[in-house]
Amino acid sequence: MATFFVTGTDTDAGKTLIGQTLLFMARQQGLSTLGIKPIASGSVETESGLRNSDALALQRQSDPVLAYELHNPVCFKPAIAPHIAAVEAGLTLSLAGVSEALSSSLIHEADFRLIEGAGGWFLPLNDQGESLSQWVISKKWPVILVIGVKLGCLNHARLTREALLSAGVTIAGWVANTVDKEMPYQQENLRTLHTLLPEPCLGEVPFLASADPETASAYLSLAPLLSSFVG
Repeated sequence: MATFFVTGTDTDAGKTLIGQTLLFMARQQGLSTLGIKPIASGSVETESGLRNSDALALQRQSDPVLAYELHNPVCFKPAIAPHIAAVEAGLTLSLAGVSEALSSSLIHEADFRLIEGAGGWFLPLNDQGESLSQWVISKKWPVILVIGVKLGCLNHARLTREALLSAGVTIAGWVANTVDKEMPYQQENLRTLHTLLPEPCLGEVPFLASADPETASAYLSLAPLLSSFVG
């Protein structure tokens, strides 16, 4: 079993698209899969309770599929920073609380397991300085970095990479995901990313009108992850 944490250079970098696509590809290779979104904000009320579209996407690519609450233990309705959403709901997020909330999810093993973060690497859990990244570091999970390709991505990618390395985190690979189809000098920026990030590139995903796992899978490779981390 291998567990990866998926982080991004920013909100809307494409973490969920890449995460669900990698799960889809692992399923195509006959691996059992599990996608988890520990904390999600920006959800809708349903007859079954709050549901977040990112978490649902990961659930759909999980095999076997578990109860929604196991794929997304902490869910908030407003599409705002989770620690602010928690305060609005009269709650407080903490590392201990996240660990407890995820305990029931993490007992479920899978050949290929992905945990998707919220926002970027340093997204805070509360005003006491705790962040989800501290929990990932304690788990020693390798990280997949999703770079939202747009103006400013070179700086964001380099800063995030340096933060990961300084924390002793293994970068399993990175993905360049185009979020601005009108970005000038896109190819030149992509070439620079390859210079700045020597870790394995899992793929370059263009701007997709149909951003679904089957379409995106044509631009990604699981091989670096399977050869290095999945036994």
